[in-house]
Amino acid sequence: MYLFFKRLIDIILSLAGLVFLSPIFLILIIGIKVDSKGPVFFKQKRVGLNKAHFTILKFRTMRIDTPKDTPTHLLKDPERYITKMGKFLRKTSLDELPQIWNIFVGQMSIIGPRPALWNQYDLIAERDKYGANNVPSGLTGWAQINGRDELPIEVKAKLDGEYAHKISMYMDLRCFLGTVISVVKSDGVVEGDSLMKSKKKSYDPKLKKRTNISKGR
Repeated sequence: MYLFFKRLIDIILSLAGLVFLSPIFLILIIGIKVDSKGPVFFKQKRVGLNKAHFTILKFRTMRIDTPKDTPTHLLKDPERYITKMGKFLRKTSLDELPQIWNIFVGQMSIIGPRPALWNQYDLIAERDKYGANNVPSGLTGWAQINGRDELPIEVKAKLDGEYAHKISMYMDLRCFLGTVISVVKSDGVVEGDSLMKSKKKSYDPKLKKRTNISKGR
């Protein structure tokens, strides 16, 4: 029953967002076009509910010659690929706004595990262990307010699984409020060289592995 209510809320809020945020969309679109060559939107294949693939939308934050389907931290000298406008969009998370459309059409929810890249097989497999692939992916989620880019795969998947098993209005409200706080404080957002340094600091020898999760593009 809650999933039906959750979908209804997604439709109402995403439609309202598309209407009322249209002026902000227009300003950001102009800024992106003035700042660098290329399309306004960045499209990427992601994994959603029950591991179904869909195309996620973001405002483009990187140059058009950036290697495709490669997490930011795996790029050589990633800072040189991020545009000036892109740095602002990533820091404020405004690059995620176009996903309101993904929510409206039912490919995503407002709250849920962040959709993995189609080739992040290790993350997808880890999520399978906890049932995290069996709930709608989201714009933000439990893992996002508990570490975002800095989380190792095992920890991220476990948090996503915790959300999947406790999915409720209470959990969604906690994620929503936590996201507002995280965005304001820019918690867990690390790019380029900073991400590499962060990974070294946050490496847990017990896990024997480091994250390959990044903000993407």
